[in-house]
Amino acid sequence: MNDFTDPTECLLRLHDEQFALEDYQGGVPRWCAGCGDNAILSAVQRLCRDENLRPEKTVFVSGIGCSSRFPHYMKTYGLHGIHGRALPLAEGIRMTRPDLDVFVNTGDGDCCSIGAAHWIHAIRYNMRMVVMLHDNRIYGLTKKQASPTSPIGLKSNTTPRGSWLDALNPLTVTLGVQNVSFVAQAVDWIPEQLYAILQAAYHHKGLAFVRILQRCTEWLPKLFDEAVRDPAHVQLLHHERGLSISPALAKIYPNRLEHDPRDINRAREIASETDPIPVGILYHNPDVPCYEDLRHHGLGQHTPERIRAGLEAEFDKFTIHPHTAAAAE
Repeated sequence: MNDFTDPTECLLRLHDEQFALEDYQGGVPRWCAGCGDNAILSAVQRLCRDENLRPEKTVFVSGIGCSSRFPHYMKTYGLHGIHGRALPLAEGIRMTRPDLDVFVNTGDGDCCSIGAAHWIHAIRYNMRMVVMLHDNRIYGLTKKQASPTSPIGLKSNTTPRGSWLDALNPLTVTLGVQNVSFVAQAVDWIPEQLYAILQAAYHHKGLAFVRILQRCTEWLPKLFDEAVRDPAHVQLLHHERGLSISPALAKIYPNRLEHDPRDINRAREIASETDPIPVGILYHNPDVPCYEDLRHHGLGQHTPERIRAGLEAEFDKFTIHPHTAAAAE
């Protein structure tokens, strides 16, 4: 993900370090037993280890919700922001510190409700980061309120007679935004593909949007039972430009589809399907320009000297120098 180097970076790289899984394990997770967030955390920590990401050069950003406790459980830098604002916070980090690997963890309420405007424009900016949408289709932290992705008819604390509206589809929405460059869907109960999708997302030079269908054992314990128990309700996507499927996984999931992730129109069709659940990379276009590259083009690195010079130039606009004050008198 990184292409930024400076003298300090070069010195650090003189000492090759190999990090272990424990180097990324922060606080003890306090999610419910069986919560899909645990599987996502395991996959991300494994990714960090396998990619040998330096903890001090890695940052996780989140908003509010069960999923947004993610930075607390990573032994890296992290920012637990306010509700719906994870993406603009991550964009600010990306603009000022292009040397960092940036990950975003957000929920279906955090991203698709209060944060919807930020979500749309983050896709449009296409800044280099991995965005994980933990979609359990319910507000879990605040105890079972309907979210934008809740299925129609769902009875919750805010919809006691059943949800009136069809669920919002984060995949089709994202695929409809200008400058979209990477869209994938994973499920927490297939760890092999979850890891493979996140790894592909990490290596994408742009904003990688990964929707992860994630089980909530407390408030919607049976929502994904059919898909978990019957492999026919899951369709694995594969292609030479996308992901491959291991022989062991192929035996369990015979429902497979060869899909070229460069075909955005077909990606939109697949994204509209709910049964079987498509799992894999729906769309990937590495040629979409990144906003930070456009802004930084020709500006050089943000060295301490350049930052100091810029501040001095601004301060000089309001400074009264002795010789100019005397001349004015």
